[in-house]
Amino acid sequence: MNQEVKEPTPEEVDKLYKRLDKEAEAAVYHLNPDIEFTKELVRSLLINERRYGYWACPCRLADGVKQEDLDIICPCDYRDADITEYDSCYCALYVSDKVIKGEKEPEPIPERRPAREQRSQFKPTATPQGEVAPPDLSKPVWRCRVCGYLCAREEPPGVCPICKAKKERFERFM
Repeated sequence: MNQEVKEPTPEEVDKLYKRLDKEAEAAVYHLNPDIEFTKELVRSLLINERRYGYWACPCRLADGVKQEDLDIICPCDYRDADITEYDSCYCALYVSDKVIKGEKEPEPIPERRPAREQRSQFKPTATPQGEVAPPDLSKPVWRCRVCGYLCAREEPPGVCPICKAKKERFERFM
C-alpha cells in the first residue's frame, strides 16, 4: 500500500533538528556534523512519523506496526552499540566524539537488527496465569552506581545518559 504523505516543511525540519541536537548534546550524544545530510534524515523521521505515527529509523524498513518496530524507533535500540563500535549509528544520525572532532568519518556499518523471524523470539510471552514473562536476556545488564540507570548491552555506555557518570562507574547488575 503506497500511502501519500505530506512533505515536511523546511521550518518543521529545522525545528526538529534543533530539538534533536539539544536533546543529543544534553544526553552526551552528537548529531552528525554534516548539517545537510542530518536534516535529510530528520526530514525522513518526520515523513515516517506521518506515515506510521512514530519515528521509524529512516534507513531501515519499518513493518508499520509500532509493536513490531519498537527496536527501530529513533533513537533505536542499536544506537549505543553502533556508536561504541563504529563511531556512528546505523543511519549516521548520531556520531561519536571522534567524528565530531574530525578524527573519523562515518562509514557504512553492518546491520545489528535481527531478521523479522529472529525478532519474534525476543518478545515477552504470557504465563499460564496471564502474566507477561520477561524474555531471556541475551546481554548483560549494567547499572550506573551513581544514579541507578540500567541498560542491557555487551558493554556499559561510555557515559551515563542520565547523570553523565563515566563508563567505569557502571557495574554488572544481574
